[in-house]
Amino acid sequence: MRRRHRKLTSSPDLDITPFMNLMIVLVPVLLLGMVFSQLRTIELNFPGSESGQTPPSDEFQLLVTLIPAGIEVTDSERGVLAVLPARRGAQDFAALREALKQIKRSVPNKTDLVLQVGPDVDYQTLITAMDTVRSYPAVVAASVVEGELFPDVALMDAAENRELATLGGTPDGEGA
Repeated sequence: MRRRHRKLTSSPDLDITPFMNLMIVLVPVLLLGMVFSQLRTIELNFPGSESGQTPPSDEFQLLVTLIPAGIEVTDSERGVLAVLPARRGAQDFAALREALKQIKRSVPNKTDLVLQVGPDVDYQTLITAMDTVRSYPAVVAASVVEGELFPDVALMDAAENRELATLGGTPDGEGA
């Protein structure tokens, strides 16, 4: 006896509904992720990286040194402008912002600054310092906006044995 094999005359339908559901959820999630990654980037300028040379020495250069002992603000013309010792292990970013606001008033067209960072400075302190030197919150017409300080930040390594010019107190930054 012979068996008969029947050929399938109809093709099965392809159900793409689960795939479409996945795309409906996946596409907006990926688009949102792209926007957030764009907001968290900070453009940095490294000294001499664009032209391959260091800037001329007669140009006004603002330098902020960040080490665990504190923060020091210097310029190429007058030397040390501000020494802000750390208080109980925390940097005084409010005083740094005020010092930079005063400097910005005297040189309003200056937008670049070199941030010299010591090797023992942790990442969060570095990011807070960069945010502090770039802008400050200002109130304009009853709304808070970001005022510009020195948005063009260049990073530089500080010497390992670097100390502040004058601490003016005990090693922990407290007065006597």
